[in-house]
Amino acid sequence: MRTIPLKRECFKAADTMNKLLFPLLLGALVLSGCAHQYVIKLSNGSQISTPSKPRLAHGNYYYKDALGRENTISAGRVVEVEPASIASEEAKQNQFVPQKPHHWYQFW
Repeated sequence: MRTIPLKRECFKAADTMNKLLFPLLLGALVLSGCAHQYVIKLSNGSQISTPSKPRLAHGNYYYKDALGRENTISAGRVVEVEPASIASEEAKQNQFVPQKPHHWYQFW
């Protein structure tokens, strides 16, 4: 039997592809974490959800709504700006769980 020697050129293409694939996948993973929704909490208790981070300029917060329109709100009305993931975690933690009433015979 005769064996066919493998040429190094075949492996060079695979090495180049592997070297390019890893940084591309890593870059896609890092950049996908930058797309967050934000929640603007107002002083009257209402909340505004935005698809991008609001920016503060000249005493106003500028943000885009779900339709992509630019809106403004006075910074004096804003209590907090936070990512939506953190806002949902706070809502879960602050749930009130009523306790069962204690009857007089449970104390004996």
